[in-house]
Amino acid sequence: MPKVPVYNLSGEKVSEIELADGIFGIEVNENALYAVVKNQLANKRQGTQSAKLRSEVKGGGRKPWRQKGTGRARHGSSNSPIWVGGGITFAPKPRDYRYKLPKKLRRLAMKSALSSKVYQNELIVVEDLALQKAKTKEMANILKNLKAGKKALIVMDQKDEMVVRSARNIPGVETTLVNTLNVYDILKYDKFVITKSAVEKVEEVYA
Repeated sequence: MPKVPVYNLSGEKVSEIELADGIFGIEVNENALYAVVKNQLANKRQGTQSAKLRSEVKGGGRKPWRQKGTGRARHGSSNSPIWVGGGITFAPKPRDYRYKLPKKLRRLAMKSALSSKVYQNELIVVEDLALQKAKTKEMANILKNLKAGKKALIVMDQKDEMVVRSARNIPGVETTLVNTLNVYDILKYDKFVITKSAVEKVEEVYA
């Protein structure tokens, strides 16, 4: 089982925690990570893009000039895609980009993402993250003490309004809960700051 240090809010090591091999110590499956990240980004797409086909462009009912004798190329309509202001060939239309992946693949990708943070020394376990007041400066100092860098994802087992409000104005820092954690967010941020209780909940959910 991989062991990682547990820090307090001053950045001091207070203990160690053993992480579950089956969640934080598996071989990273890059194909699963790619498939799930691609799926998440596709599911986020609005799919509202739209352009007009030649049948939808206004006008163009009359032949621009006679077929022969003008010395110019023959044309039947000004709605043709080769005309300025004409319709678009294979115009994009509103569509749903969402699709589903197997549950086993999604779980494998999640475990691979968590394991990759351990292997790359990007996992920071905090004993507790309770704040008395919502102060951005205090949260910035905590992240500095933990050496969390400029891009950090803070994971909690349950919502703490003080933590959320303290972190939301810091560029590059995001807060989330164990039940809304996803592969894309884990890989997007350089450091993965997680409370000790959240680690236990992750192991409970993905055991």
